[in-house]
Amino acid sequence: MAYRLGVDIGGTFTDIVLLDDDGGIRTKKLLSSPPDYSEAIESGVRELLAETGIAASAISEFLHGTTVVTNTIIERKGSRIALVTTTGFRDVLELGRFRTARLYDARARKPEPLAERRLRFEVRERVAADGSVLHHPETTELDAIAKAILAEDVEAVAVCFINAYANGENEAFAADYLQRLMPHLPVSASSQLLPQIQEYERTSTTVVNAYVRPVAERYISALQRRLTAMGITAPLTLMQSSGGSVPGTVAAVNPITIIESGPAAGVVGAQRLAIKNGLGDLMVLDVGGTTAKSAIIQNGIFAIATETEVGGAAAMGHRLIQGSGYAVQAPSIDIAEVGAGGGSIAASDAAGGILVGPRSAGAVPGPVCYDRGGIEPTVTDANLLLGYISPTALVGGDLAVNPAKAEAAIGALAARIGLSTLDTAYGIFLIANSNMIRALSGVSSERGQDPSRFRLFAIGGNGGVHGTKLAEDLRMETVIVPPVAGVFSALGMLFTDVEHQVIQGYYKPIADADPAALEAVLAPMRDKARALLSDGGFPPDRQEIVPMAEIRYAGQTTTLPVRLAPADTLERCAADFAAAYRQIYGYDSPGERPQFVTLKVLGRGLPERPRVPSDLHRDRETGGAAKARRVYFGPELGWHETSVIGRAALGLSPQPGPLIVEEYDSTSVVRPGWTAEKDTGGNIVMRRAG
Repeated sequence: MAYRLGVDIGGTFTDIVLLDDDGGIRTKKLLSSPPDYSEAIESGVRELLAETGIAASAISEFLHGTTVVTNTIIERKGSRIALVTTTGFRDVLELGRFRTARLYDARARKPEPLAERRLRFEVRERVAADGSVLHHPETTELDAIAKAILAEDVEAVAVCFINAYANGENEAFAADYLQRLMPHLPVSASSQLLPQIQEYERTSTTVVNAYVRPVAERYISALQRRLTAMGITAPLTLMQSSGGSVPGTVAAVNPITIIESGPAAGVVGAQRLAIKNGLGDLMVLDVGGTTAKSAIIQNGIFAIATETEVGGAAAMGHRLIQGSGYAVQAPSIDIAEVGAGGGSIAASDAAGGILVGPRSAGAVPGPVCYDRGGIEPTVTDANLLLGYISPTALVGGDLAVNPAKAEAAIGALAARIGLSTLDTAYGIFLIANSNMIRALSGVSSERGQDPSRFRLFAIGGNGGVHGTKLAEDLRMETVIVPPVAGVFSALGMLFTDVEHQVIQGYYKPIADADPAALEAVLAPMRDKARALLSDGGFPPDRQEIVPMAEIRYAGQTTTLPVRLAPADTLERCAADFAAAYRQIYGYDSPGERPQFVTLKVLGRGLPERPRVPSDLHRDRETGGAAKARRVYFGPELGWHETSVIGRAALGLSPQPGPLIVEEYDSTSVVRPGWTAEKDTGGNIVMRRAG
């Protein structure tokens, strides 16, 4: 029997899933271990292997989702970097874009550039917009720049020349030359990372990559050493933000591709189960210990965003907050995120109201009820007082809780704002929900979609706790909680395929493009994608090559991806773009000229056997549950004596609420007026009665 191991690191918990070829699932959930998150991985994997009696040598795959890149940027703990750019473009990072996160705040400031101005060096080189080389960089100038960089405490270098998207010859020469002069410093070049138009976005992306690359390389190397020490010989593979996986060695060099690796895994897992079990269109809600994330799956497809922002207020994840972080043009699943999780801290504002998040208690010290030094009340403390989660222990009994300390902390907040402890706890719950609705709206109503036509797919340790109330507020009729929901992102990454993206700038109106010239650009891109897959052990018969194009109307800045079928004509390509534009924005502009901006070739490695087993089941149910407890459902419904059961006790016929389904890694709250049942795929399906 072969086993696949998935590990997802969150701000509060580290989730581990072991999946065998027959669909048997073993799980482990433990507190994360900042600052060295790999410690919790090693501890958890060792414990899980010991508990199950499975040998480390039996693990055939190790897939990992990590927050190390995101946290490095948010906490400004990356490397000291230098930027080498074309003369006249030294200040692109400051100029940036006009958009600001707080439009009417005169005191608002953009984040400080990750590369100090004194460490930004100009090179007298020039490439025209058509790709012709007007001036080659001179080695004497590069020698002087290398000398200046070596005189500083620089750990990485970013190289970004103007118009390198049209012809990367000058940039590649400079990057290679500097790398030879400074072999101990990693050099990131924009023409290798992001060969497409928009100099600010391209510069920002390259700088972010250089800033986190030494940190990512150290982390991935350290994790690989830990795996080797445990006897795990399977190659380390990381989850990409775009929904595919990539070898750890590739991710270490291009860490911008794994910024949203953990959240992406949950969406991929939901998509694969939606297709396998016929679940229909889903709105995914992933509520963990620190954040709540949301994405949409429509017609079995999740949306891909061509750009994200990291750091600054962008860390709060609200889709309308842009201009406060660092632009990264790497493809990622379209995910909205807010600082509203179980560890989100509740406080009072100047007007005596309740604030929840985005500050989080994290894994250290954690919520007050964890009794590990936390003193500020959190959403978990409120859920404990309301009866939604176990009053004795969480994580199958591995994590004891202290209700008295939680009540005291919320009571202190209640005294400050003049409410009862119960009303304050329920107020925390409602405000956390309103923050989660921001994430759900970010992928639905802000995209012209009606939330009520989707089913809510609730994952994460707290997704099932908040799911039915959120569904009521959004007029949704069904909430689905999949197997092992509390560690579902770790399971979802085991469903992914290895993917490589090859990108090339191609700035030309569709009407002016020549099919033969277009094919001449795509052919070497296909060859490179095939070579990358072959290097990863995928023979030609297990390779899928998908050419795509980023297209926009002339004069616009935002592009839309369009798949290029093998027999596509340029007219068909324009029609597909118009259809995609119409679906998203509700109209198209037949009088405007669409234009290519970027060509992409997606190379996907096809597995020898299906990534999603036909029968997913937890091999062991851990932890007992009380037969009943009092649960508070708000002033309208009051307290209810509520049955508490395990997932195995649910049948295929509806069971009325109020009801709580308590599991090793998650809890599902079935409010009064709802029913719960289990479908043939093992999912908990909660429906509004009537």
